[in-house]
Amino acid sequence: MISPPLILLFASLLIAVVVLLSVRPLRRELVSRPIFKTYKKILPQMSDTEREALEAGTVWWDGELFRGDPDWSKLLAYPIPKLSAEEQSFMDTEVERACALVDDWQVTTELNDLSPEAWKYVKEKGFLGMIIPKKYGGLEFSAYAHSQVVTKLSTRCSALSVSVMVPNSLGPAELLLHYGTDEQKKHYLPRLAKGIEVPAFALTSPWAGSDAASIPDVGIVCKDMWQGKEVLGMRVTWDKRYITLAPVCTLLGLAFHLYDPDGLLGNKKHLGITCALVPHDTPGVDLGRRHFPLNAMFMTGPTRGRDVFMPINFIVGGPAMAGQGWRMLMECLAAGRSISLPASNTGMAQMTARAVGAYARVRSQFKMSIGRFEGVEEALTRIGAYTYMMDAVRKMTAGAIDLGEKPSVVSAIAKYHVTERARQVVNDGMDIIGGKGICLGPSNFIGRAYQQLPIGITVEGANILTRSLILFGQGAIRCHPYVLKEMHAAHNPDSEEGLRQFDRALFGHIAFTIRHGFGALWKGITGSHFVPVPANVAPETRRYYQQLTRFSSAFAFLADISMLVMGGELKRREKISARLGDILSMMYLCSATLKRYESEGRQQADAPMMHWAIWDAMVKAQMAFDGVIDNFPNKFIGRVLFRSIFPLGRPYAVPSDRIGHQVAKLLIAPSASRDRLTAETYLPKGGNEAVGAVELALAATIEAEPIEARIRAAEKTGVFADLPEANVRDMAHAAFAAGIVTLTEYAVLKRRDELRDTVIRVDDFPRDFGAE
Repeated sequence: MISPPLILLFASLLIAVVVLLSVRPLRRELVSRPIFKTYKKILPQMSDTEREALEAGTVWWDGELFRGDPDWSKLLAYPIPKLSAEEQSFMDTEVERACALVDDWQVTTELNDLSPEAWKYVKEKGFLGMIIPKKYGGLEFSAYAHSQVVTKLSTRCSALSVSVMVPNSLGPAELLLHYGTDEQKKHYLPRLAKGIEVPAFALTSPWAGSDAASIPDVGIVCKDMWQGKEVLGMRVTWDKRYITLAPVCTLLGLAFHLYDPDGLLGNKKHLGITCALVPHDTPGVDLGRRHFPLNAMFMTGPTRGRDVFMPINFIVGGPAMAGQGWRMLMECLAAGRSISLPASNTGMAQMTARAVGAYARVRSQFKMSIGRFEGVEEALTRIGAYTYMMDAVRKMTAGAIDLGEKPSVVSAIAKYHVTERARQVVNDGMDIIGGKGICLGPSNFIGRAYQQLPIGITVEGANILTRSLILFGQGAIRCHPYVLKEMHAAHNPDSEEGLRQFDRALFGHIAFTIRHGFGALWKGITGSHFVPVPANVAPETRRYYQQLTRFSSAFAFLADISMLVMGGELKRREKISARLGDILSMMYLCSATLKRYESEGRQQADAPMMHWAIWDAMVKAQMAFDGVIDNFPNKFIGRVLFRSIFPLGRPYAVPSDRIGHQVAKLLIAPSASRDRLTAETYLPKGGNEAVGAVELALAATIEAEPIEARIRAAEKTGVFADLPEANVRDMAHAAFAAGIVTLTEYAVLKRRDELRDTVIRVDDFPRDFGAE
């Protein structure tokens, strides 16, 4: 039995602690000040470029996921992106026509470029000026419309989609809109809108790839002659590579470090990264050579210049914006990255889902469509569910841009996970179509996509570095409700004001961590069944909202303990950082999928794709939790974390085969679900092209299946035993000769056979491929 004096002692200590923490001035002096001093010493120094990169863009839904208790009503209230009448007309007319003008096989084997007719069309119809306001002659489309256009073009030809995508992404037009002088806007934007100027933007250096802030390209402020007059300008030297559209550009955006050794612009010697717009015919500009990126024929290549003099007003925004280039790039990057690669890779996935699904029904082996083999079903399931989720992420992220957001972390999540899922989708598609897929030719509808997959993985931030350095590394600072506040407090030049800021942030942070530690434990014990969710969500998705709230709470707790235990070392523990980023990413992907399901009216026929995609993502999130905990440097804390987050064991197993079967069935038969899943896929008219042929063959196969079933039943009686033509290729002839099918039915079978043979045909060429 505890004695009364001991109880009194414990009570006194508890009261003392409560008083200490409640009286803010006392708390600041006795607790926060010593911690603040230590924190400032161990906090790494941050360069201007690092600070600008971290602070660029906005925090959006990622912030809700990071705070451990997402407000689902906020997600459901986000407007559903929609096309205006003008944008829809453009999709139905101009985009369709642009796709029809392009033959991908011709582009990649004969022209090595878009045809002159296609280039002329996309310029004249304003494809290169979708983001430019109407007052400058542009289309002024929404981000969602921009995404829709790129998605559809990508189902046809990468050279077409990239040639349209890049001028509307991070580059001269985007920089001019936000930072250009009135004179620069009036001169360049109308010309860019009409394709009179073709833009490119040169950032990447051979010596500084993903570490773009370290580019060695330099400009020196000086005076020299320009068009017969002495002017203030810059002498710039650069060596860039991987610059899309550089071989054909007429206006080169250029990033370089600007120095002012003679103080012509002020007292600062190193002004910082600067962006300039350089006409292609400026003396000394070297353009025209090209790279050869995996048989993709969009124009990309190097650009170089040595001591190229250009007037100071070539700087975007004029001399007042000298040294502001890195901030410009970081602020604009999120918008482009939210649209370009998610759209182009979703288009690739949609085309794969449409064509491979049809092929799997048309192609038979062992007297059965291959799409009904369970092994093939497994791949079809991934294709369908991943495409559904990818499109959900694409639409929600583009919609954020239209809401005025510049979601830096969300855009990185979208870029990484959509491109990675596209890789899986196309790989699965190749596995299904087998030998046909590995032989290039006009009949191969997936070969070029398979070849070019690594391009999306590599550009706009290599995926390996995006996952290991950005998703959590940037997310932990930008999205956490207290970390950035603590860092700002430490960098406050007014030490006392910084201490007050730090005190508020620190104790808010402590309360946040404790709350979510207990919250994660409680939700784990109760299976999250008592987590409130909005009443207006679909009943079949209610548990997903509850489990995502549980994972959000557990993630907030795990992230805080990881930062507390590892501190600055966490930045170097890239595998752990990557897994924490995986958890955040999976929650975002699930959120987008739930948003899509609600936005499209809870289509019950689509529910299997939604269920499988979310279940798969939750399993991956669970595995990421395990990966962090199992590799935690302090094993005791790791065990405590596991018991806090998974007190009754792990809640998720792999998605069920039953749901997977339902997903696969959606891909191998015409339906409204299949049409919604592949809504942006360009479908050529007629059977002269591979995708058009497989569409016709699917319809013909389904029409012939009841007749084939009757033939197979007759075959079991031995009626065809002595007929040589009773083989897998010519069975229709044998059945008609034996009187098993009518003339009308025979015509149906013949039509199916003709289309089937077209679809399964593999191209062949002269031994020397026609070389002379």
